[in-house]
Amino acid sequence: MRRSRQEFRRSVRRRWFPNVFWLTTLFCGFVVLLLILFTSRERVRPTSRSVLFKRSYMQDITMESLNATDEMVNPNSITRKLNDQIQLAKAFVVIAKENNNLQFAWELSTQIRNSQILLSNTALTRSPLKLKESKNAVREMALLLFHAQQYHYDSATMIMRLKARIQNLEEQTSLATETSSKYGQIAAEEVPKSLFCLVVSLTTEWFKQSQLQQKPSVNTQKDSKLKDNDLYHFCIFSDNILATSVVVNSTSLNSKSPERIVFHLVTDEVNYAAMNAWFTINSFHGVTVDVQKFEDFTWLNASYVPVLKQLQDSDTKSYYFSGSNDGGKTPIKFRNPKYLSMLNHLRFYIPEVFPDLKKVVFLDDDIIVQKDLSGLFTVDLKGNVNGAVETCMETFHRYHKYLNYSHPLIRSHFDPDACGWAFGMNVFDLVEWRKRNVTGIYHYWQEKNIDRTLWKLGTLPPGLLTFYGLTEPLDPTWHVLGLGYTNVDSEVIEKGAVLHFNGNSKPWLKIGMEKYKPLWERYVDYTHPMMEQCNFR
Repeated sequence: MRRSRQEFRRSVRRRWFPNVFWLTTLFCGFVVLLLILFTSRERVRPTSRSVLFKRSYMQDITMESLNATDEMVNPNSITRKLNDQIQLAKAFVVIAKENNNLQFAWELSTQIRNSQILLSNTALTRSPLKLKESKNAVREMALLLFHAQQYHYDSATMIMRLKARIQNLEEQTSLATETSSKYGQIAAEEVPKSLFCLVVSLTTEWFKQSQLQQKPSVNTQKDSKLKDNDLYHFCIFSDNILATSVVVNSTSLNSKSPERIVFHLVTDEVNYAAMNAWFTINSFHGVTVDVQKFEDFTWLNASYVPVLKQLQDSDTKSYYFSGSNDGGKTPIKFRNPKYLSMLNHLRFYIPEVFPDLKKVVFLDDDIIVQKDLSGLFTVDLKGNVNGAVETCMETFHRYHKYLNYSHPLIRSHFDPDACGWAFGMNVFDLVEWRKRNVTGIYHYWQEKNIDRTLWKLGTLPPGLLTFYGLTEPLDPTWHVLGLGYTNVDSEVIEKGAVLHFNGNSKPWLKIGMEKYKPLWERYVDYTHPMMEQCNFR
């Protein structure tokens, strides 16, 4: 069928009613939604302001009822929050300075001061901080801390930078400690002018007055005492006249029977005349004193004594006296040449030095005696050779601290947790010593340590090896240590029989610990003519 032309077609009826309906519905819904939003906004705004005001007001009321301490432990403490901000800001100041951001560091510092002033005023008035008076300070600091994060001063960055700074400070501290130790060691090795003067004066007196060297009647009586095993025999190996004199004087003054005491002193050839002169001129309440020099011991030679043999080695001399062959890795305290002195190693040859004695008490020259020591000669050593006070109250003084346990010879023979003990006041049973050939044991370990791989230096490490399993612990009150380098409890000092000034701070040196010097000086006669002549004190 043929379609008609467009103008002759019948027009289609448009259905406009549904469209109008939907448009009207949408418009009404939109109006209602606007009304709801507007109404809710007007309702919430005054309510939230009211709540915030009430909270602030109630918080201030609550804080007013608290004292400053209670406010600090309160969950809403403004003081604590301000303190936390200050601590964080201080860390950011350091980091800002390291980044050369000086303007920001200044702003932080200024705000820190403002906050600190606020806290200071609060502390003076003893009243807690209120929100309204601290609001600005908290907000300003919070803004600065936010800016710090914008500068990438975040926690991770801060931790890394602080770790680097800590490492740098540790290196500086280590260097300062090493330097301090070095100069302390040098100071400890120096001979005071007054002491040098005393040695010279006494040596002159000894050779000037020949009668000091000739007292036949006294010498005959003294010789008999030197071999009498019913007496109390003490030995000291030293080149320090004043220190040795203090040991003898303090022992005699605090002894119940000073006439039964015999002191065997061994020194070197340089100080022999002076030592002899001092103990001949002065009397010590009936104590017998005998002086020898180790150069007179014919058995003391390189073929018998490993230390003397090692001293002939050029590498050993370089190691101990110049320290040039290990890049300075070994601490200076291990390089002290005094540890190579035979006066230090004679303690391992006591039976050879005193062949007629059965028991002897060894004393260092840096001790004082403040109680009667006769009880040491009746101590039961239970078949052991050495009686000593143990020092393993802390892990520091166990065997593993002194010996190289990476070496198989040390690891296979000695318990690393074995208790260390102290040289300086030791009771030696010389009968058992000879029976067990203790000096031979000492020689064995010295030969094994020729390359210094078992221990570094000193007499305590070889002593720990030599007397391992042969040491009987003594009551700690017999020997109190530490007065030359640390603080010691006053009650412990009062109860101690022997006080040991071990460490660099010897009481006769200027670097001696002032608090303990009087304990030592009370046994020094500063009114003695020779002491006054040499300007002691």
